[in-house]
Amino acid sequence: MSVFTVNFDGFWRKENDSSVPRVAGIYVVYRCTHNRPAKTVSLHEILYIGESENVGDRIVSHDRSGDWSKRLKAGEELCFAVAPISGKDRERVEAALIYKHKPPLNDEYRDNFPFPPTRVISTGKTGMLVTDFTVSPAQSLYKGW
Repeated sequence: MSVFTVNFDGFWRKENDSSVPRVAGIYVVYRCTHNRPAKTVSLHEILYIGESENVGDRIVSHDRSGDWSKRLKAGEELCFAVAPISGKDRERVEAALIYKHKPPLNDEYRDNFPFPPTRVISTGKTGMLVTDFTVSPAQSLYKGW
């Protein structure tokens, strides 16, 4: 089994999405509310998990951003967390995170994990993420039986 440790940083709000790091990595899109006086955010739901060679550019110009915004309730906004990871393992870690968390706006990997057994350990600004889990292809065959 392969083990991947990813360190998330965040949370960037939609109004500040131009400052999201331009790194290869994984990103998580949340519904959140911002407490201006305390300079904090409260996370409500993971909407989407993605990966990109350039996360900052991808978030700013994402073709699903309209879908993300449609999920917001009154007083909420979009927030983002980013974990740098490069190379061929980025898609595998993204798939594991999607398979484990099943964000409502992800289609691929929600019900199928086509990679060898994978353990993901998330550190940093993990928000609503499960911070240590393992998935394997066999699990995806059962679909909740």
